[in-house]
Amino acid sequence: MSQKLTIIFDLDGTLVDTAPDLLNAHNHVMKKFGYSSRNLDEIKNLAGKGAAVMIGRSIWESAKKEFSSIDDQKTKNEMIDEFINYYGKNIVVKSKLINGVYEFLKWAKSKNISMGVCTNKQEHLAVDLLKKIKIYDFFEYVAGRNTFEYCKPDPRHITNMIKIMNGNVKKSLMVGDSENDAEAAKSAGISMILLENGYTDKKTEQIYHNHLIKDFTGIEKIVINYLND
Repeated sequence: MSQKLTIIFDLDGTLVDTAPDLLNAHNHVMKKFGYSSRNLDEIKNLAGKGAAVMIGRSIWESAKKEFSSIDDQKTKNEMIDEFINYYGKNIVVKSKLINGVYEFLKWAKSKNISMGVCTNKQEHLAVDLLKKIKIYDFFEYVAGRNTFEYCKPDPRHITNMIKIMNGNVKKSLMVGDSENDAEAAKSAGISMILLENGYTDKKTEQIYHNHLIKDFTGIEKIVINYLND
């Protein structure tokens, strides 16, 4: 019996368009602590590496100083906690599935494909989002930023998941929207399916990928080739 295919998905900007709710939480924190708000396009460029990095980059670009330069550690922690708490309470207000996701997950499940989510979101937030948007049961494992001692772009974030899922790195795919996903996949030796217009400030041609898609409509035509390998 041949090893079944494993697909690892990023979450924000890949399975779910979470930018509107991330923007709302981000601007809530910025307003409370006296920094500038952002628009939707800007938040997509800032998202993808976790709350602390997103808030830090936002402060750097708006207040012209790095997050690490804020002397008061208490303030830094308060900003991160405020974001996570507020976002956790408003996690699926405007967020929605990327076009074709639900149909593809159903198809993949019917083909006995193992599926997991690898995200730089906090694990409990990722699980809650997946449950509330009603796709959690498709996945065998969900790994967040705090699940292991490392996270994307470290390839171990992906490879450790595959191992836990009893998969084979050589029989696996990564689906994501940013350089974090791509760099982890490349280092792990895994083929990368990249979504256009992701949560990144990089251009498509700057990001490693084997396949490029606009959304999940028709992605089966790509994946079926890996089933037949």
